[in-house]
Amino acid sequence: MPYERVEDLPGSVREKLPEHAQHIYLNAYNSAWEEYKDPEERRGDASREETAHKVAWAAVKQKYHKDDQTGLWERD
Repeated sequence: MPYERVEDLPGSVREKLPEHAQHIYLNAYNSAWEEYKDPEERRGDASREETAHKVAWAAVKQKYHKDDQTGLWERD
């Protein structure tokens, strides 16, 4: 189900990502939720939710990377 606000994102996302990255995640998730509503559009047996989360993380990784030493997500 799509998220209306950043505050609605899973705790694992809110706790790990900076605010800007959370907005990227939210927008990408919601877009993918709509785009992949048809199971034939998804890979394998992935659920709609699983696919949307994968797309959202991929969108975040286009602008952010996780620092190996600190474990924090930083903007590229």
